[in-house]
Amino acid sequence: MRVALFVPCFVDAFRPRAAAATVEVLERLGIKVEFPPDQTCCGQPQFNAGLRDDARELALRFVRIFEPYDAVVGPSGSCVGMIRRHYAALAGEHPVAQRTFELCEFLVDRLGVVDIGAKLPGRCVLHVGCHERRELGATAAVERLVGAVAGLTRLPVDSDEWCCGFGGTFAVKFPELSVEMGRRKLVPMLHAAPDWIVSTDASCLLHLDGILARTGTKAPRTLHVAEVLAARGEPPA
Repeated sequence: MRVALFVPCFVDAFRPRAAAATVEVLERLGIKVEFPPDQTCCGQPQFNAGLRDDARELALRFVRIFEPYDAVVGPSGSCVGMIRRHYAALAGEHPVAQRTFELCEFLVDRLGVVDIGAKLPGRCVLHVGCHERRELGATAAVERLVGAVAGLTRLPVDSDEWCCGFGGTFAVKFPELSVEMGRRKLVPMLHAAPDWIVSTDASCLLHLDGILARTGTKAPRTLHVAEVLAARGEPPA
Protein backbone atom coordinates (compact mmCIF):
# COMPACT_ATOMS: atom_id res chain seq x y z
CA MET A 1 0.00 0.00 0.00
CA ARG A 2 1.39 3.37 -1.04
CA VAL A 3 0.74 5.93 1.72
CA ALA A 4 1.23 9.69 1.55
CA LEU A 5 1.57 12.07 4.48
CA PHE A 6 -0.62 15.17 4.35
CA VAL A 7 0.65 17.91 6.67
CA PRO A 8 -2.04 20.53 7.43
CA CYS A 9 -1.08 24.20 7.70
CA PHE A 10 -1.45 24.46 11.48
CA VAL A 11 0.71 21.38 11.98
CA ASP A 12 3.34 22.67 9.59
CA ALA A 13 3.45 26.14 11.16
CA PHE A 14 2.86 25.50 14.85
CA ARG A 15 3.29 21.81 15.69
CA PRO A 16 5.56 20.10 13.14
CA ARG A 17 6.48 17.42 15.67
CA ALA A 18 2.93 16.04 15.23
CA ALA A 19 3.76 15.35 11.58
CA ALA A 20 7.04 13.70 12.54
CA ALA A 21 5.21 11.62 15.15
CA THR A 22 2.66 10.52 12.54
CA VAL A 23 5.46 9.21 10.35
CA GLU A 24 7.07 7.48 13.33
CA VAL A 25 3.81 5.72 14.23
CA LEU A 26 3.17 4.54 10.68
CA GLU A 27 6.75 3.38 10.15
CA ARG A 28 6.57 1.46 13.43
CA LEU A 29 3.80 -0.55 11.79
CA GLY A 30 5.93 -1.27 8.74
CA ILE A 31 4.36 1.35 6.46
CA LYS A 32 6.63 3.34 4.17
CA VAL A 33 5.41 6.93 4.16
CA GLU A 34 5.95 9.34 1.28
CA PHE A 35 5.72 13.12 1.48
CA PRO A 36 4.68 14.93 -1.71
CA PRO A 37 6.56 18.24 -1.41
CA ASP A 38 4.18 20.20 -3.65
CA GLN A 39 1.23 19.86 -1.26
CA THR A 40 -0.39 23.02 0.12
CA CYS A 41 -3.44 24.06 2.16
CA CYS A 42 -6.56 21.91 1.82
CA GLY A 43 -8.67 25.04 1.26
CA GLN A 44 -10.72 24.94 4.44
CA PRO A 45 -10.09 28.59 5.52
CA GLN A 46 -11.10 29.81 2.07
CA PHE A 47 -14.17 27.56 2.01
CA ASN A 48 -15.29 28.74 5.45
CA ALA A 49 -14.82 32.36 4.39
CA GLY A 50 -17.04 31.87 1.35
CA LEU A 51 -14.16 32.10 -1.16
CA ARG A 52 -15.33 29.06 -3.10
CA ASP A 53 -13.25 29.70 -6.23
CA ASP A 54 -10.06 29.87 -4.17
CA ALA A 55 -11.09 26.78 -2.22
CA ARG A 56 -11.88 24.92 -5.46
CA GLU A 57 -8.44 25.67 -6.85
CA LEU A 58 -6.80 24.21 -3.74
CA ALA A 59 -9.11 21.18 -3.72
CA LEU A 60 -8.29 20.38 -7.34
CA ARG A 61 -4.60 20.79 -6.56
CA PHE A 62 -4.89 18.44 -3.58
CA VAL A 63 -6.57 15.61 -5.48
CA ARG A 64 -4.10 15.97 -8.34
CA ILE A 65 -1.05 15.78 -6.07
CA PHE A 66 -2.33 12.86 -4.00
CA GLU A 67 -3.93 10.86 -6.81
CA PRO A 68 -1.04 8.35 -7.15
CA TYR A 69 -1.46 7.10 -3.56
CA ASP A 70 -3.60 4.31 -2.12
CA ALA A 71 -4.16 6.26 1.10
CA VAL A 72 -3.51 9.77 2.36
CA VAL A 73 -3.02 10.20 6.12
CA GLY A 74 -3.04 13.48 8.00
CA PRO A 75 -2.85 14.38 11.71
CA SER A 76 -5.96 16.57 11.64
CA GLY A 77 -9.63 15.68 11.88
CA SER A 78 -10.49 19.21 10.80
CA CYS A 79 -8.69 19.18 7.47
CA VAL A 80 -9.57 15.58 6.70
CA GLY A 81 -13.20 16.40 7.48
CA MET A 82 -13.00 19.23 4.95
CA ILE A 83 -11.60 16.90 2.30
CA ARG A 84 -13.99 14.02 2.85
CA ARG A 85 -17.19 15.97 3.45
CA HIS A 86 -16.85 19.11 1.32
CA TYR A 87 -14.57 18.38 -1.62
CA ALA A 88 -17.49 16.89 -3.56
CA ALA A 89 -19.00 20.39 -3.79
CA LEU A 90 -15.71 21.76 -5.09
CA ALA A 91 -13.96 19.02 -7.06
CA GLY A 92 -16.72 16.47 -7.64
CA GLU A 93 -16.86 12.98 -6.16
CA HIS A 94 -13.14 12.36 -6.45
CA PRO A 95 -11.81 9.02 -5.10
CA VAL A 96 -8.80 10.74 -3.48
CA ALA A 97 -11.13 12.43 -1.00
CA GLN A 98 -12.56 9.09 0.12
CA ARG A 99 -9.15 7.55 0.66
CA THR A 100 -7.92 10.43 2.82
CA PHE A 101 -7.89 9.58 6.52
CA GLU A 102 -7.15 11.17 9.87
CA LEU A 103 -4.37 9.24 11.62
CA CYS A 104 -6.47 7.56 14.32
CA GLU A 105 -9.24 6.38 12.01
CA PHE A 106 -6.63 5.09 9.57
CA LEU A 107 -4.96 3.04 12.29
CA VAL A 108 -8.17 1.58 13.73
CA ASP A 109 -10.61 1.45 10.83
CA ARG A 110 -8.26 0.80 7.92
CA LEU A 111 -5.40 -1.15 9.53
CA GLY A 112 -7.32 -2.72 12.42
CA VAL A 113 -4.64 -1.67 14.93
CA VAL A 114 -5.40 -0.39 18.43
CA ASP A 115 -2.30 -1.06 20.54
CA ILE A 116 0.83 0.14 18.78
CA GLY A 117 3.13 -0.21 21.76
CA ALA A 118 2.92 3.38 22.94
CA LYS A 119 3.85 4.18 26.53
CA LEU A 120 3.33 7.46 28.38
CA PRO A 121 2.94 7.72 32.16
CA GLY A 122 0.39 10.13 33.57
CA ARG A 123 -3.22 11.25 33.45
CA CYS A 124 -4.86 12.93 30.48
CA VAL A 125 -8.07 14.55 29.34
CA LEU A 126 -9.00 14.05 25.70
CA HIS A 127 -10.39 16.67 23.35
CA VAL A 128 -11.62 15.11 20.12
CA GLY A 129 -12.04 18.05 17.76
CA CYS A 130 -15.52 18.86 16.43
CA HIS A 131 -14.78 17.83 12.83
CA GLU A 132 -13.33 14.52 13.95
CA ARG A 133 -16.23 13.88 16.29
CA ARG A 134 -19.13 15.09 14.15
CA GLU A 135 -18.02 14.97 10.52
CA LEU A 136 -15.76 11.91 10.53
CA GLY A 137 -17.46 10.05 13.39
CA ALA A 138 -14.03 8.87 14.53
CA THR A 139 -14.27 9.52 18.28
CA ALA A 140 -14.26 5.82 19.13
CA ALA A 141 -11.04 5.25 17.20
CA VAL A 142 -9.27 8.02 19.11
CA GLU A 143 -10.54 6.80 22.47
CA ARG A 144 -9.50 3.20 21.78
CA LEU A 145 -5.97 4.20 20.78
CA VAL A 146 -5.47 6.51 23.76
CA GLY A 147 -6.94 3.85 26.05
CA ALA A 148 -4.33 1.35 24.86
CA VAL A 149 -1.34 3.58 25.72
CA ALA A 150 0.54 1.91 28.56
CA GLY A 151 0.76 3.98 31.74
CA LEU A 152 -1.72 6.61 30.55
CA THR A 153 -5.03 7.08 32.36
CA ARG A 154 -7.75 8.99 30.56
CA LEU A 155 -10.00 11.13 32.76
CA PRO A 156 -13.50 11.63 31.30
CA VAL A 157 -14.82 15.14 32.06
CA ASP A 158 -18.09 16.99 31.52
CA SER A 159 -16.67 19.06 28.67
CA ASP A 160 -15.48 16.10 26.57
CA GLU A 161 -18.00 16.78 23.80
CA TRP A 162 -17.85 20.59 23.93
CA CYS A 163 -16.26 22.70 21.23
CA CYS A 164 -13.03 24.41 22.30
CA GLY A 165 -14.12 27.58 20.53
CA PHE A 166 -11.40 27.80 17.91
CA GLY A 167 -13.40 26.89 14.82
CA GLY A 168 -10.87 28.20 12.30
CA THR A 169 -12.12 31.53 10.98
CA PHE A 170 -14.68 31.64 13.81
CA ALA A 171 -11.86 32.55 16.23
CA VAL A 172 -10.87 35.42 13.94
CA LYS A 173 -14.38 36.74 13.37
CA PHE A 174 -15.60 36.32 16.95
CA PRO A 175 -12.50 36.33 19.19
CA GLU A 176 -14.25 37.18 22.46
CA LEU A 177 -16.83 34.42 22.03
CA SER A 178 -14.12 31.99 20.94
CA VAL A 179 -12.03 32.66 24.04
CA GLU A 180 -15.03 32.31 26.35
CA MET A 181 -15.86 28.94 24.79
CA GLY A 182 -12.26 27.85 25.34
CA ARG A 183 -12.30 28.94 28.98
CA ARG A 184 -15.56 27.09 29.54
CA LYS A 185 -14.07 24.01 27.91
CA LEU A 186 -11.00 24.14 30.16
CA VAL A 187 -12.76 24.47 33.54
CA PRO A 188 -13.74 20.78 33.92
CA MET A 189 -10.42 19.73 32.39
CA LEU A 190 -8.35 21.67 34.90
CA HIS A 191 -10.58 20.53 37.74
CA ALA A 192 -9.60 16.93 36.90
CA ALA A 193 -5.91 17.90 37.39
CA PRO A 194 -4.47 15.99 34.41
CA ASP A 195 -0.85 15.91 33.34
CA TRP A 196 -1.77 16.21 29.67
CA ILE A 197 -4.46 17.68 27.46
CA VAL A 198 -4.53 15.51 24.33
CA SER A 199 -6.23 16.47 21.08
CA THR A 200 -6.51 15.38 17.47
CA ASP A 201 -5.99 18.88 16.08
CA ALA A 202 -3.09 21.29 16.38
CA SER A 203 -5.46 24.24 15.93
CA CYS A 204 -7.48 23.27 19.02
CA LEU A 205 -4.26 22.83 21.01
CA LEU A 206 -2.97 26.22 19.87
CA HIS A 207 -6.19 27.85 21.07
CA LEU A 208 -6.19 26.09 24.45
CA ASP A 209 -2.45 26.71 24.91
CA GLY A 210 -3.03 30.41 24.36
CA ILE A 211 -5.75 30.58 26.99
CA LEU A 212 -3.63 28.63 29.48
CA ALA A 213 -0.67 30.96 28.85
CA ARG A 214 -2.75 34.11 29.33
CA THR A 215 -4.09 32.83 32.64
CA GLY A 216 -0.62 31.84 33.83
CA THR A 217 -1.53 28.17 34.16
CA LYS A 218 1.67 26.10 34.23
CA ALA A 219 0.05 22.68 33.88
CA PRO A 220 -1.21 20.61 32.17
CA ARG A 221 0.86 20.34 29.02
CA THR A 222 -0.85 19.89 25.66
CA LEU A 223 0.00 17.01 23.32
CA HIS A 224 -1.19 16.04 19.87
CA VAL A 225 -2.54 12.49 19.78
CA ALA A 226 0.21 11.54 17.30
CA GLU A 227 2.82 12.55 19.88
CA VAL A 228 1.11 10.35 22.45
CA LEU A 229 0.99 7.36 20.11
CA ALA A 230 4.67 7.81 19.23
CA ALA A 231 5.76 8.01 22.88
CA ARG A 232 7.96 5.21 24.22
CA GLY A 233 7.87 6.06 27.93
CA GLU A 234 9.34 9.54 28.03
CA PRO A 235 7.24 12.67 27.45
CA PRO A 236 7.81 14.21 24.00
CA ALA A 237 10.46 16.94 24.00
